[in-house]
Amino acid sequence: MFNELDPQKGSLLISEPFMLDPRFLRSVILLCDHNSEGSLGFVLNNKTNVHIGQLLESIPTCKFPVYLGGPVAQESLFFVHNRFDLLLSGEEVAPGIYFGGDEERLLDAIQSNKIQSEEIKFFVGYSGWSSEQLANEIKENSWAVQNKYHHQLVFEDNGELLWKEAIIGLGPKYTHVANFPKSPELN
Repeated sequence: MFNELDPQKGSLLISEPFMLDPRFLRSVILLCDHNSEGSLGFVLNNKTNVHIGQLLESIPTCKFPVYLGGPVAQESLFFVHNRFDLLLSGEEVAPGIYFGGDEERLLDAIQSNKIQSEEIKFFVGYSGWSSEQLANEIKENSWAVQNKYHHQLVFEDNGELLWKEAIIGLGPKYTHVANFPKSPELN
């Protein structure tokens, strides 16, 4: 169904609308690492009912949402942000989007209200692929690859809107896909 583009660090992976793996149904994943050894990314639109203050004792009142980044290492916490100017750290994965960073500066920025929830996303777990696994899944049309998008899309809070906007961003040929129902058998 989808076109095949080469993924790269910073690409968005958009699941085809009827993916069989329920963990990735209507998912948008930000690739934060992609090389010959494998790939690592985070599901951007799978928000949990947990907020970061419930996971970190030092910021108990912080209500920033936590997302399920994927099925791997769900006991670990990760983050992406667009505030290099504030954190002075993180690996740039796409223009204006950074993976990780100085945790002490981050906690200070949260406690002093210098960083907002629309500038950062926290994840438990990540999505990972072995060397050729992602390439094979793209060839099987499980994922569409988008390399050009507005960086603020990564920080969109509404998961369904994020998926639809990512699909629409693939071009007019795919716009109709954004309107596919979640459960076509119920129509």
